[in-house]
This record gives sequence, structure tokens and C-alpha cells, in this order.
Amino acid sequence: MFRPDGDPALLLETDEQRQLRVVLRDLLGEACGPEEVRKQAESPRGYDQTLWNRLAGEIGVHGLALPEEYGGAGYTFAELAVALQEAGRVLCPAPLLTTVVLAGHALLDSGDRQTCARWLPGIASGALTATVAGFLHPADVTAERGPDGWVLRGDADFVPDGAGADLLLVAARAPDGERLFACEPDGATCERKARRVLDPTRRQALVRFRGAPAEPVGEPGQAAGVVDAVLDAGRVALAAEHVGGSAHALDAVLAYVSERTQFGRAIGSYQAVKHRLADLLLEIEGARSASAYASACLAGGAPELPVAASAAAVACTGAYRLATTEYVQLHGGIGFTWEHPAHLYLRRARADEALFGTGDDHRLRLAGLLGLTGRTG
Repeated sequence: MFRPDGDPALLLETDEQRQLRVVLRDLLGEACGPEEVRKQAESPRGYDQTLWNRLAGEIGVHGLALPEEYGGAGYTFAELAVALQEAGRVLCPAPLLTTVVLAGHALLDSGDRQTCARWLPGIASGALTATVAGFLHPADVTAERGPDGWVLRGDADFVPDGAGADLLLVAARAPDGERLFACEPDGATCERKARRVLDPTRRQALVRFRGAPAEPVGEPGQAAGVVDAVLDAGRVALAAEHVGGSAHALDAVLAYVSERTQFGRAIGSYQAVKHRLADLLLEIEGARSASAYASACLAGGAPELPVAASAAAVACTGAYRLATTEYVQLHGGIGFTWEHPAHLYLRRARADEALFGTGDDHRLRLAGLLGLTGRTG
């Protein structure tokens, strides 16, 4: 188990992780340039199916952190974090966050071996996309026993990747308390309507259950703990994505200010610009450290995970906000046009700030976890 007072070398990138990063950067750099990302986001599916299959089949990204008994590679979240950073660096719109992190952890954390054996191999192979409903936002979904088994009724709004996922893991109210259910949505009993959202690369949907068949996952009384664990995993994953996106923004700005001249010299040589870039670098390095620590806590099952996850959320969303702001502003007039890729990153940063709670939400949560207030949730 990873401990915060353990060997700091545990936070360093291994040779295997470095090699994985190189392979992913080459592949994603070819498949997810700004124009390719726009086309994927505007397509009916919302992402490139060929790339999705290559990530799962050639590199094994989907199964990196899944146990071998369920078709995974048996590594840890530390390896998956590398993939998430590289996906965030190019804004890859594939549903890695929802399928591999949120749904994958929901199944694993339920401890339901039969359900895991049924669904996780499909996630690991890339044959199945999945998401969670009623985890990120309160949902009005109830579960009741019908003649042929459990059925779901009610609405869950702003479900990430909810319109296209093959499997929905739903937190619903049952007669014996809140429980988790697995639902394969169909048009007859499950209406899914895409929501118009700020970030076109991260789709969300309204899901209406009208007697949708479902199967219970895990035991009664377990749902709240699973939801909390899944949300912390999501926060750590999002932090990794934000580190990658922030690094891209910094690289793009550095390249631009080194080439753009004004009054006979590169604008990057002016002291005011240097100070802004130095501040941004410090923010990103702090975010990188917070993300690495949170990833190590999640990979090692450390009890400090809730604190690490919220600390990473504060540091990484703040760094991403600053990075994307500078990405736009330091590109001058062209940076304010929708055609410039900076706006894709700006929209991702702004939309993600509220995905698992705002920075202020996490500061309040940290205060509670550290005993500074009565709030710990």
C-alpha cells in the first residue's frame, strides 16, 4: 500500500510508464489534431471508433488497471494515469473517463464478482462503452421489482456519455434502500436525449427510464460507499487529464511567444510575458505533483485518497484554468477566435471545473476531512 511518508521514488515515472507515454503521444498526436477532434466531436458517435479500438487492442489502455481475471493487464491506476494525461493533452473525445474509470471502478468497488466477470472483459477489450448515472448529479430514479425482475423508473440528467453508452450503472432508490443497478438501455424503455453543453468533446445526456430492465450490482446498503469511491477515482482521473491539457497549453504558448515578434523582438523576451509564463509553470508543476500523489494513493489503495483526490482537484483545475486563459490571451487577437484550438481547451477547462465539484466545493470538503469544519462529504 502506498503511504505518504513512504519512498518518494514511488511518485516518479517508471521506464514502462515512460515508454507507454511515448507510444500514446505518437498515436494520439496523429489521430487527435485540433481539426480531427472537432470532426470527431461533431460525428454521430462523438469519437473515432478506429482509434478507440486501437487504444484497446494495440496498446491495451482500457485494461491497464483492470485485474487479469477480468481480461485486464493487472497494472495499477498509475499506468492508466499516463494514458489519461496523454488523452487530455490532445482532448481525445473517446469515453475513457466514463467507461474505464467511472464504470470500471463502480463494478470493481461493488465487489460483485459475477457482475464484474460479465461486464469488465468487454470494457477491457474495447467492445463495451459504459457510464454511471446518478453519481455526479442527484437523480430521481427508483427501482422496483416487476414480473420479470428489476426495472428502473425516473430521470437522470447530465449523464456523461449517457446518450451512446452500451451500459449504464445507475444509483437508484430501491425498497431496501439505495442500490446500484446495471442497465443495457433500449429505445423502448430508456429515452436518451443529448444535452447542449459547453464542451463539445465531453457529451452529456438526459436519461429517462420508463420501466427499463436492470440487474442489481453488489449488496443493499453499499451504494453510497461505491459512489464516493467512484467520484474520488473520477477526480484523480480528471486531474491527470488536466495536467496533460495544461502542459499542451504551456508548450503552445511558449512556441508562439518565441516566434511572434513585436517592435523587432520576440514577445516572449518581454519581462511581463516572462513573469506570466513563470507563474504558469509553477502552477503546472504543483498540479503535476498533486496529480502524481493522488494517482499513487488510488493505485495503492491508501486511506488518504479522499484528501489527495480533492487536493488534486483544486490544484489541477486551477492550473488548467490559468493555462487555458493564458493560451487564449497570449496568442493575441487570433486567440480570441473560435477557429483557434485554444478555445477547445478553454471550453474543456471551464466545463470540467464543475464535473466532480467546483474548486470551492473541494476546499470545503478538504476542510471537513482535515477536521477544520464539520463537513466531510
